[in-house]
Amino acid sequence: MFVNREEEISRLKRVMDAGESKLVIIYGRRRCGKSTLLKKLMSSSMIYFAADMREKALQIKALSIRIDAMIPGFSVPMYPDWDSLFRSLNNALKSRIALIIDEFPYLVKNSPELPSVLQNIYDDKAHSNFTFILCGSSQMMMHGLVLDANAPLYGRADEILKIQPMSVAHLRKYLGISADEAVTEYSIWGGVPRYWEIRKSSGSLEDALSEHVINQYGLLTDEPERLFSDEIRTSVQAFTLLSLIGSGSHRLSELAGRIGKPATHLSNALAFLTELRYIRREIPFGESLRSTKKSIYRINDPFLNFYFTFVVPDKSRIELGHRTRVLKDIKKRMELYVSSEWEELCRQSVPGLKMGEEFGPASRWWGKGLDGKPLEVDIVSESYDKTKIIVGEVKWNKKGDLSGAAKELMRKTDLLPFRKNYEVIPVLFVRNKPERITGNIRIFSPDEVVEALK
Repeated sequence: MFVNREEEISRLKRVMDAGESKLVIIYGRRRCGKSTLLKKLMSSSMIYFAADMREKALQIKALSIRIDAMIPGFSVPMYPDWDSLFRSLNNALKSRIALIIDEFPYLVKNSPELPSVLQNIYDDKAHSNFTFILCGSSQMMMHGLVLDANAPLYGRADEILKIQPMSVAHLRKYLGISADEAVTEYSIWGGVPRYWEIRKSSGSLEDALSEHVINQYGLLTDEPERLFSDEIRTSVQAFTLLSLIGSGSHRLSELAGRIGKPATHLSNALAFLTELRYIRREIPFGESLRSTKKSIYRINDPFLNFYFTFVVPDKSRIELGHRTRVLKDIKKRMELYVSSEWEELCRQSVPGLKMGEEFGPASRWWGKGLDGKPLEVDIVSESYDKTKIIVGEVKWNKKGDLSGAAKELMRKTDLLPFRKNYEVIPVLFVRNKPERITGNIRIFSPDEVVEALK
């Protein structure tokens, strides 16, 4: 499957057409389409090599055989190390090519000297006849090899592409469904193209879940373990934290209490999972990320959120093959689950909505209202000129009468302690858009939210 990625293709083609040798780094989480992107660009002037976990000597031989298809006889000599192979390749080439090494971190595990070898090759201009394209799924290792200030390849890459999950708008197009249906599907599969392929091959949503997620033999039954194995030596702590967050423990104190460890012992693990974008740290609108003590943690990736909300708590029944019962329980709670993901999609959509004004990223707000009582608002976003704010509430039920929601929104707006500093624009995000509503309230539906996230 190949959907969108126009910007990534454009940047890579620009590098390839530059007429000189380059170093390109491509990384991102597994199954987001990195290898597919590279194969989409393949031409007769490119060599693609997929690394694996074999010993160094076998990998060197395997790559030399791949090169042999372009340069007959190249694999005949024995290359004692990576340096001799790359320098021999450069000398043997009569025209410029691209050498693509996929799953580069696998090579580094068995050849820790390889980044330094590439540094010397780069500094000696011993790759004048070929462009290096290094690709990997271990985000932290790729970051450490290239982006860390102490890394051998730091500052040498000509292009760095982090391949991100795709948007709900692209999922809607790929599955050919309505915006309403896309919100539900995205709440489960997220933006990972490989999950979309699995979903599309299964007919109905229920069939896809039953066959691939809540099935002891399913393709995605153990997916988090595969994801974590790329980044973490042991997945126990990651599994524990995500399980607790998925079950409703969102504050650091709650997580520490459930695990039985001091909160300070969890800070690094939470920061690590946040950097990988598996979880996110939320703070109220207007608070400082560095100094606030009001942080909460939520699972950021929709598939992982679904997995740790529904699959992990029912793993025993799934292993026993009771997927019909598990699916029945999921369906009972699905609307509530989707409503939380819909809320997050609405927040993400704010900068792209047609508001006649440019607004920054949206966040939640919680605290004490002007009446001294606890108050919570789903969406708050400040305009870039700092004169206006959006104050929004999010609903996912199918009820057409929103008069109660409108009154509640205006009540909350009047109680916000910071409202006097801004012109307030009240907004409702709803599943079914009414023909009219009392008051000066803007209303957005799934069609507009999905469109804004293109």
